[in-house]
Order: sequence, then structure tokens, then C-alpha cells
Amino acid sequence: MFFSWSFANISFFQPHAFLMIGIPGLEAIHGWISILFSSMYTAALTGNCLILLALTRTPSLHQPMYYFLSMLALTDMGLTLATMPTTLAVLWFDHRLIGFDTCLVQMFFLHFFSVVESSVLLAMSFDRFVAISNPLRYASVLTNNVIIRIGLAIVARATVSLFPLPFLLKRLNFCPGKILLSHSFCFHADVMKRACADITVNIIYGLYVVLSTVGFDSLLIVLSYTLILHTVMSLASPRERIRALNTCVSHILAVLVFFIPVIGVSMIHRFGRHLPPIVHALVAYVYLVVPPVLNPIIYSVKSKPIREAMLRVLSEKRKG
Repeated sequence: MFFSWSFANISFFQPHAFLMIGIPGLEAIHGWISILFSSMYTAALTGNCLILLALTRTPSLHQPMYYFLSMLALTDMGLTLATMPTTLAVLWFDHRLIGFDTCLVQMFFLHFFSVVESSVLLAMSFDRFVAISNPLRYASVLTNNVIIRIGLAIVARATVSLFPLPFLLKRLNFCPGKILLSHSFCFHADVMKRACADITVNIIYGLYVVLSTVGFDSLLIVLSYTLILHTVMSLASPRERIRALNTCVSHILAVLVFFIPVIGVSMIHRFGRHLPPIVHALVAYVYLVVPPVLNPIIYSVKSKPIREAMLRVLSEKRKG
């Protein structure tokens, strides 16, 4: 009896920690690379904080479109903070260990904010559709209560979809010699490949989450813009068409900046095993770091009201 218990106990292994890596092949210049990443993280946090402050302090921007932009800014800050500590720890101090449970927590929040960002971009496409196709009913359709419900539904959807992932990983038996991750943070697809057990359930559920969230959202966004384009082309005046399309440019750019890297990461993790490790690392960093940096730039450049509100916040800070 004692022997069988000992064998069962030994045969099931979970590592106390995983070993993260920075950018494979460029370890010698991690110090210089850390300057770039520090600058990008600072830009992401500063830009999104500025947008939130600008929207909060400008009553004229208390409109549905800008409420959704606030959600996007908050999500980008969450996505940045989910990866920043471990990435900078690896690049600055070569601190590469991350505890097993800590890894699962980081993995949950990393994927959580990704799903939330996808959902917010979908909500913003719905906002643009209502504003262009039925402008007279825009304020009555997207009331404050409706926007609050949309926000709560987005958070609930991401939580319910991703809550099983850590528990699906906790049940797996891991290999003692396979603790090296492919990134400086924890991806579900990366962690599950370190197991020495059947991961079919993890693969199927992970694919389901991707298709039911990011995949489904991308299809609805395409449908929204198909309907928007149909509405715009029915406008008589070319000037009205251009004006209507101009209100969508910022959102279209934000969609492309987010979804193109997401598709790249998904394809590489499933079909790119033959690619060099540096490709996996760079695509993942583009997916997680670039959108939070670019979104404030896109909206401040393309939207005059936001740009002016941000400049007012900066001028108040200087006077203070």
C-alpha cells in the first residue's frame, strides 16, 4: 500500500517554477533591448493614462464612443502590466524563474485582457455602425445603462471563457526536464506543451476559446463594416461619405494593430514549430506590447477632440 502511494506521488510531477527566456540568440544585448522595452512600456502606460485623464476631465467627450475608448485604454494598461514585470526582470536582471502558480495567474490575466480587448473592439464597431446607419437614434440606443451592461458582459465573457484554463493545466503531469518556456511570460499554448501527459483537452478547449472570442469577434467586426460600407455608399454626397468613413479610421487601425498579431501568434503556435525561436518571441512581443503603445497615438493623431483634450491635460500639469 505504501509502495503504490509513493509511486503515484512520484509519477505526478508539477514544477515549482518555470524558466523564462528573453529574446533567443540576443542574450548578449538584453541590456540594450531592455531600454527599448522600458521606453515602450512607459509610452503605453503614459499614453493610455493621458487618454483616460483627458476623457474624464472633458465633459464634451462623455459620449458612447469615448466611453468605449476608455475601456480600450484600461484594457491596454492591464495588458501592459500583465507582462511588464517578468519581461523587464528577464531583460534587466536576468531573473528568469517564475513560480508555477504565479505563471498560471499571469497566463489568466494575459489572455483575459486579450479577450477583453477583442470584445471592446467589437463593441466599438457596433458603436460606429449605429452612429452611421441610424444617427438620430444613436443617443437613445447607446445610453449609459446600455454601455455599463456591455462593459459588464465583456468582463463576464472573458472571465467565464478563461476561468477553466489554469485548472486544466493544474491537472497535467509535467516533465521534470521541460521547464524552459519560449517567452518572458506565460502563454497557455506554451505552458501546456511542457506537460508529459495527453493535452488533447487543453488543445481543444484553447482552440474553442480562440474561435468563440477573437475569431467570433473578428467575423462580427467584418460584418459591421460591411453594413457600414453599404450605408456609406448609399449617401448621395461624396463629402458625406468621406466624413462618415473618417470617423471609422481610428477604429479600423486599432482593429488591424490588434488582430493581425493575434492571428500571427495563433498560427505560429499551431503550425510554426519549424520556425526559429526568435520568430516566436518577436511575434509574441508585437502582439502584447505594440497595440497598447500605438492605440493612444492612433486616436490622438486621428481624433482632434481627443488630441486637444490631451494637450489641455498636459498644459494643466505644466502649470501645476
